[in-house]
Amino acid sequence: MEPKRQTAAELLAVQQELIDLEPIFHRPEHGTTRQAFESMTADEFWEVGASGRSYSREDVIDTLVQRYSAPHEDKWRTEDFYCQEIAPGHYLLTYTMHQGARVTRRTTIWRRSHESWVAVYHQGTMVEAP
Repeated sequence: MEPKRQTAAELLAVQQELIDLEPIFHRPEHGTTRQAFESMTADEFWEVGASGRSYSREDVIDTLVQRYSAPHEDKWRTEDFYCQEIAPGHYLLTYTMHQGARVTRRTTIWRRSHESWVAVYHQGTMVEAP
């Protein structure tokens, strides 16, 4: 049984700011260059992919630069967003992403810096077919 999650009213504005950044690395309007990806991520950023493997910031950025070096189709939709503050200035955003038949549950920890938001951690977990 899935938990019932509802973002607290006082966090709805934060949630909307973060929704506008997600799915992280799938929004070319936020940039597709190494510099853009570096500005989106904290120096200590790391990721756990749908495979369960963990990746360093540098590995993720190298992969993204390669991916965006050629035109490609990236169709997706997101739903079921939930945001909670987990420490001062740090927010956990969870959601579900659909990419055709592939469905993943996603989590990003975001930190608010003076200028913008930076991702500290990201994870995608595959949802098994029923």
